[in-house]
Amino acid sequence: MPVNIRIPTPLRKLTNNEEVVEVTATTIGGAINELQTRYPGIQERLLDESGTVRRFVNVYVNEEDIRFLQNKETPLKDGDEVSIIPAIAGG
Repeated sequence: MPVNIRIPTPLRKLTNNEEVVEVTATTIGGAINELQTRYPGIQERLLDESGTVRRFVNVYVNEEDIRFLQNKETPLKDGDEVSIIPAIAGG
């Protein structure tokens, strides 16, 4: 069940500069675990100490924010596209 994850530029140094990573997970949480296994250190950039997605990190499945779905339990199916978007502060 391949799912593509779009990696933002600031995190690509952890993924050997890969822009898109294919995973076989069935949930967002599983996808993050698979990324951590393949690219140690990426999980701490995405999740806080309690294991929830950090406030300043937005994760979308097919352009839908997982915060309005089932967060880390959001199911993934074959062909889904996951986008990780770090929030950008302005001012």
